[in-house]
Amino acid sequence: MAADHGGPGKTKPAEEIEQLKKKLSEQTILAEERLERLKYLQAEFDNFRKWSEKEKGSVIARANENLIKDLLVILDDFEQSLPSLEDEKNREGVRMVYQKMVKILSDYGLEPIECIGKKSDPLLHEVICRKQCTDESGTIVEEIGKGYSLKSKVIRPSKVMVAENVSKGKGEKNG
Repeated sequence: MAADHGGPGKTKPAEEIEQLKKKLSEQTILAEERLERLKYLQAEFDNFRKWSEKEKGSVIARANENLIKDLLVILDDFEQSLPSLEDEKNREGVRMVYQKMVKILSDYGLEPIECIGKKSDPLLHEVICRKQCTDESGTIVEEIGKGYSLKSKVIRPSKVMVAENVSKGKGEKNG
């Protein structure tokens, strides 16, 4: 009994192979398109995850900054009250609490802005007044209010008094 390959509705093996090749080619293209789409979505998700982590860190940093700004008022009160406690027996306890607070805040990145003897910098210092003296003009001669930076960002500039140079011969008329 011979196989019937040429009847109606039946395809020849060569035609069948061509149809299978065509289907395989179509499915391969579809698979490649889906793979590219998957890679794109994976990269997009990775970017979103990184952005989300960065945003979360930023929110935490802003919250920490706001809390630390609020705590600076208490730190200022400690600094102002310590000299008046010199004769009281509780001064060491208050000093220890103050030092712990300073340590905790510095662990979060808070640093005082150094200013005495330095040139006034509008990014770090707020000039409140000037003092006529023989120091170079613009040099900070007194810190009126302590300034702080948090992880290199100024959160409160120092309030300072700067020198205004007065030369000895300036303004005099001779002869």
